[in-house]
Amino acid sequence: MCLAGHGILHVGPVGSNLGTTLFKIANADLATSFAAGDTEGDRFFGQGACRFGLSEDWTGDLTNGLLTLGNRARHLHGLDNHECGLLTVMRCYDPADRGHILRLFEQAATEPSRFCYSTTIVSASNQRQPVFCIGESTGFEGSRGKMVGLFIFPRFQLPTAATVTPT
Repeated sequence: MCLAGHGILHVGPVGSNLGTTLFKIANADLATSFAAGDTEGDRFFGQGACRFGLSEDWTGDLTNGLLTLGNRARHLHGLDNHECGLLTVMRCYDPADRGHILRLFEQAATEPSRFCYSTTIVSASNQRQPVFCIGESTGFEGSRGKMVGLFIFPRFQLPTAATVTPT
């Protein structure tokens, strides 16, 4: 699995060497979890929640450009609808990361690729929620194409003036 450091992203053709992966650690209090106690009923990390974070699948249809998010991802991205365009999803992301993420999706939309990125969701109340995204684009036969992926939301929020430094 490739979890890139904050704002660092990587994309490459399916099966390519993903190269160096960077991680950054945020010193945050897990007691300030945005969804404390939300693990009830969830058994597997890929199906919802674990001690360290929530995860949720997403899909993308390259024929119409729509992404489909689940309830948790929709809520954490501050969206009203499950289906939306990439630019709508990215509005809540740290502005410094938006261009990189857009280029990442543009490249993945042109050839089968696996990709990942991390950024921060900045809410209306100026809270900062880290988010990791892992995805894959496939199915380019004819004029079709799709993306599938996973959002991972760590169970903490960063202070509004957070700085994250490598260790």
